[in-house]
Amino acid sequence: MRQVDHFISGGSGGSAGRTHQIWNPSTGEIQAEVALGDAALLDRAVATAKEVQPAWAATNPQKRARVMFRFKELIEANMQELAELLSSEHGKVIDDAKGDVQRGLEVIEFACGIPQVLKGEYTQGAGPGIDVYSMRQPLGIGAGITPFNFPAMIPMWMFGMAIAVGNAFILKPSERDPSVPVRLAELFVAAGAPEGLLQVVHGDKEMVDAILDHEDISAVSFVGSSDIAHYVYKRGVAAGKRVQAMGGAKNHGIVMPDADLDQVVNDLSGAAFGSAGERCMALPVVVPVGEDTAERLKEKLIPAIHALNIGVSNDPDAHYGPVVTPEHKARVEQWITTAEEEGGEIVIDGRGFTLQGHEKGFFIGPTLIDRVTPQMQSYQEEIFGPVLQIVRANDFEEAVRLPSDHQYGNGVAIFTRNGHAAREFASRVNVGMVGINVPIPVPVSYHSFGGWKRSGFGDTDQYGMEGLKFWTKVKKVTQRWPDGSADQGNAFIIPTMG
Repeated sequence: MRQVDHFISGGSGGSAGRTHQIWNPSTGEIQAEVALGDAALLDRAVATAKEVQPAWAATNPQKRARVMFRFKELIEANMQELAELLSSEHGKVIDDAKGDVQRGLEVIEFACGIPQVLKGEYTQGAGPGIDVYSMRQPLGIGAGITPFNFPAMIPMWMFGMAIAVGNAFILKPSERDPSVPVRLAELFVAAGAPEGLLQVVHGDKEMVDAILDHEDISAVSFVGSSDIAHYVYKRGVAAGKRVQAMGGAKNHGIVMPDADLDQVVNDLSGAAFGSAGERCMALPVVVPVGEDTAERLKEKLIPAIHALNIGVSNDPDAHYGPVVTPEHKARVEQWITTAEEEGGEIVIDGRGFTLQGHEKGFFIGPTLIDRVTPQMQSYQEEIFGPVLQIVRANDFEEAVRLPSDHQYGNGVAIFTRNGHAAREFASRVNVGMVGINVPIPVPVSYHSFGGWKRSGFGDTDQYGMEGLKFWTKVKKVTQRWPDGSADQGNAFIIPTMG
């Protein structure tokens, strides 16, 4: 059986004796084991990071950017290998896996321009003979704790920015699909990064707590479920760290009566069911405004959902593949049952789906549930599977209120031809990322990603300029150079009081 090890100081990190099984979701078979580390192993990684980080921080930004450029080239050259490896452990189809890698690569591309965005501010003559300037400096050692659903994208969101600005980085990926993060670290060393600058440690809660408590780790970025995000945020902040912790989501798609329903259905097919719904920016709730809109939308959705092709992860004709583990399959199917027991109308039932020749795979058929209400637990919580719920709204005001009142505030979309309605909705809705006729409104790499309410804990978003702020500290310098004239003996006056 294949063994996946830690990546410390450019090589194997050894094992604390514990392991975690890695499934092949398409076949339902165990294909590998990953070593789980402990606090002692983390200490080794941190010690190595402390050795290499000062020299890396002292390296001029152009040279750091050249490593990012070379890393980008290596990612592109190895795209197919990375996508196949990712698909084999996660279950998402190859095209989705390539998208996973590509969206992470876009942040690396932004990091290639780090010399420009690292520039500070300067004011000449802030007072008599006094100038003021600022500089951005790295924090030292950063850490990332990443989820199973984007094993390439989210690690690159984190370490791309953190390392480009001069930090060392320790990554703890999900133990469910850890091979791609290790491969990324190998490619980063091949791109010219010093060994030990980017390290990968595997583990469970024991490793997470060790990262949150370690006094030499200055900042932690996390993506995962909201309960754990809240825990990570509280424990990390209590230990004196900067923490950004992104949680769960229940994104809504508002469909106005004037929307192009054919386009809406096409968008929903990908946004609700793509990657088997295992993404925090999926669109699992559609909100048609008015009964007529709801009936027309439902009529078009049913044949479109029946036309979806579910297949193994390397099937080029599959729209989506299996979910990640048997436990997750059982959890999603239980949510469908819960929705039914709560009074939801199961229009299309994906429970019990099997794929011929792969009967042990973790497949769930696409599911459509109508007549869902805000009081239902299945609406209030994140299902994280290929399940689309219809929540009918009477009017525009109710459509704004539904996502605004929900405990999650990650993303939302509105489908309409009415510019005024779209503008009003975007302004008023209490959600962090808004799409207007865009079903998955993930901002491009030179903006920033982040949700509100229980979808995000902390004050700073991921990547872009917000990421730059998170991974750096600002030093402010006020200077004067007396010229030796007679008035140099005068008492110093604070510039704002001069």
